[in-house]
Amino acid sequence: MLKRLLLIIFSLSVITYSIAQEKQESKGKFSGYMFGDYYYFLNNHKNDLKDQRGIWFRRIYFTYDYKINKSFSTRLRLEMGNEFNFEEAKTMVPFVKDAWLKYKFSKQVFIIGINPTPTFQILEKLWGYRSVEKTPLDLQRMASSRDFGLALKGQLDNSGKFKYHLMFSNGSSNKQEINKGKSGLLSVAFFPTKEFVIEIYGDYADRTGNTDWYTLQAFLGYQTKTIRTGLLFADQTRQKEDAANQKLRLASFFLVDAVSEHVSLLGRVDRILDPNPQGDKISFVPFDPTVKSTFFILGADWHPVKDVSFIPNVEIVKYDENNEGVSPANDVIGRVTFFWKF
Repeated sequence: MLKRLLLIIFSLSVITYSIAQEKQESKGKFSGYMFGDYYYFLNNHKNDLKDQRGIWFRRIYFTYDYKINKSFSTRLRLEMGNEFNFEEAKTMVPFVKDAWLKYKFSKQVFIIGINPTPTFQILEKLWGYRSVEKTPLDLQRMASSRDFGLALKGQLDNSGKFKYHLMFSNGSSNKQEINKGKSGLLSVAFFPTKEFVIEIYGDYADRTGNTDWYTLQAFLGYQTKTIRTGLLFADQTRQKEDAANQKLRLASFFLVDAVSEHVSLLGRVDRILDPNPQGDKISFVPFDPTVKSTFFILGADWHPVKDVSFIPNVEIVKYDENNEGVSPANDVIGRVTFFWKF
């Protein structure tokens, strides 16, 4: 009986040790985050949206990261969301947001698969409030945050003051490729000090027929322990088959100030310098597609604990006059945004 008891104890010890070792050597990690709002359309250029209110999840992300060895790593991220248009109630559908293999060598990184574009990687990190709103080009449907392709990024010097992000991709976001056209994207950033960043970005999208897109963007950012701010200008040219090229330009400024350990104030102004023909397709906050506009965000982030935020905020779209000298009614959306990650 004693031998059997000792054998059981020994076996349990071996199993426990093996599990502990396996856990210690595990190279994989699950993570994710979720955000949404209670929203109220106090006013809208579309009469049927005025007084619309409710609660929604705008995005849910679930991610698995795995480190293969010192050089190779991979990520699979699922996103759950939909293109909310206030016309059709749909369930949230999961789809692949990221699926890439990364190889690190020297001070460079090579990536293949569905991976982040260089368009607003630096800007979105500095803005820091994707839970409140997308960055300007993303919001205005001028660019995508993901694409299927090859990317090379890293330092151009030993000190890391100059960095680049080059991508050659399908130009179809994270959808399957169905045409011959491809995209080239390049970001070059200069970090003169640890607080400042200056980024120049450009891309070319070879689209079907004579409808190619060209984008240029300049960004200046500044960050300390308590303040983050940035200034952006973007210019996009869209070719037309049987018409003059279309211009879509915008300028943006944001400021985030951590006024205490648990409270931050945030504000942003986007000036849409040309009518956006896809404005009415913008999810959650459709714009009038016929006129220029100015988009305002004001909010306060209360984060009682790390990785949990409640953010009362208001979004306002102020419209210019149309060709007939009439300004559409302004959009005013009051929200309480909730965000958490794990």
